[in-house]
Amino acid sequence: MQFRIDPDITKAETLPAIFYRDPNVFQDCRESIFQNSWQLVEDPMTLMKNSAHPFLFLEGLMEEPMVLTKDDAGRVHCLSNVCTHRGNLIVDEERSCRNLTCGYHGRQFDLSGKFRSMPEFKDARDFPRAEDHLKPFPLLDWGPLKFTAMSPGFDFEKIIDRLEERLGFLPLEEAAFSASRSKNYDLQANWALYCDNFLEGFHIPFVHKGLNEVLKYSEYQIELEEYFNVQIGRSDDPEFCFDFPPGHPDEGENIAAYYYWVFPNLMINVYPWGLSINVVKPIELEKTRISFLSYVFDESKLESGAGADLHRVEMEDEEIVLAVQKGVKSRFYRSGRFSPTMEKGVHHFHTLIANALK
Repeated sequence: MQFRIDPDITKAETLPAIFYRDPNVFQDCRESIFQNSWQLVEDPMTLMKNSAHPFLFLEGLMEEPMVLTKDDAGRVHCLSNVCTHRGNLIVDEERSCRNLTCGYHGRQFDLSGKFRSMPEFKDARDFPRAEDHLKPFPLLDWGPLKFTAMSPGFDFEKIIDRLEERLGFLPLEEAAFSASRSKNYDLQANWALYCDNFLEGFHIPFVHKGLNEVLKYSEYQIELEEYFNVQIGRSDDPEFCFDFPPGHPDEGENIAAYYYWVFPNLMINVYPWGLSINVVKPIELEKTRISFLSYVFDESKLESGAGADLHRVEMEDEEIVLAVQKGVKSRFYRSGRFSPTMEKGVHHFHTLIANALK
């Protein structure tokens, strides 16, 4: 199914209700959007030299088996975790190893994925071939985070460069994963409704009373890029804000939070204490898992400002998203209009979806 979003936000209508209701559209998103997306490799920070860490690319939807390896020289590789002989999974748990050996028939690969040996194959002709190596996937780092893609639809490195321009002053190398502040939330709603809600500050005065006391709604700002955007939350109280170095693009501004979103489902919330990552994982048409991952570099600022009490904010967001999920199933709701001042991010998101599904 195809959709069209008028590029002029003053005339555009939102995605129609059928987008959120039709299982065929959900499958179209799987193949046309998420297959080409970049995804966060969640918490691979325990990876040591000569070791392997298996994971699934977008668990719950794509479920592509991958494995991170770190060789003796400290090089990290992202590879297919499927043996090129008969399709067995090679690594079933994080382990120390100097090579990857399939437990089915003994095919062996080095930690870069190159085929090394295989029992009972000395009589095979034209062997090994390029197809007998493990498929490599791109892997990019930003601070404590790693990102990969199956068949990338855009250049993620450009996004990292833009993040660095604004956030490079932060001590991201000191950010430690906080298991106690990280958890999964399961939501009985379409994945895109959760993103719609994230992508505008319009609802803050109505839904987040506590957050609204910290952020200055009248100066809420959004900046759009090709495949990502950032919402900028300002505060009247500099105590809750970033301490910018001289020459920073936002020097002199009282900024309490940056809310980055990368198409289609990655949210990087940046606070003076660290990073709160939301990965929106579509499971079914009306079931979504939100993985909250926290990385802390300044514990003294955890309970203040826009980044305080994130669980409460999440519960408020989920309550409104669940209500919208019920509403878009109405026989009388077709689509809405965008606020030209406050819903630029939602318009951007809907435009990217419509373009991807053409």
